[in-house]
Amino acid sequence: MNRNKTLNKKIILLLVSGVLVLTGYLFKDVLNPRLDSKKEVNWSSSAGGNYDYNDILVKRVVDGDTLLLENREYVRLLGIDTPEIHESAKLYRDAQRSKESIKKIKQDGMRAYEFTKQLTDGKRVRLEFDTEKYDKYNRILAYVFLEDGTFVNGRIVEEGYASLTHFKLNVKYTDILSKLYREARENKRGLWAQD
Repeated sequence: MNRNKTLNKKIILLLVSGVLVLTGYLFKDVLNPRLDSKKEVNWSSSAGGNYDYNDILVKRVVDGDTLLLENREYVRLLGIDTPEIHESAKLYRDAQRSKESIKKIKQDGMRAYEFTKQLTDGKRVRLEFDTEKYDKYNRILAYVFLEDGTFVNGRIVEEGYASLTHFKLNVKYTDILSKLYREARENKRGLWAQD
């Protein structure tokens, strides 16, 4: 009798799991849309309202890999990681991992910030999304392009102001960014000029 109860519980658990997986599959495009970069993109933002992410103003550069848009949303540039400029747990983890001083990391972070600011501040951009749209801090995850087609994420890496980082399923430009990163290191550009 006890064995039948255990078997019944396992069957119910299996059925519930199957229903959840099927529901996730059926509604995946609604819950987490994958965008075609050539299509017009209008999202209802967390800041309220609909915004055309094909033509939106960068209001302010927060740091080397984070932008603030005119709609008050933050964008975390996908695929790249610049040194920290603000006090944070990540700053201390990076210092411990790299064996660099906090001061040096912040100095490098300011150089990356200045480069990104010169490249994007006050300019209109187009966002291109990958699989996941938001990170755990509710920042938009995106590849950013200037009006002239310049790939901002790639340009920052190409000029030597960023390392690479991976955001789980967001890997659309990983090969391009990896190539630009290798070339920047080999040619000692930007932050790598100090090595």
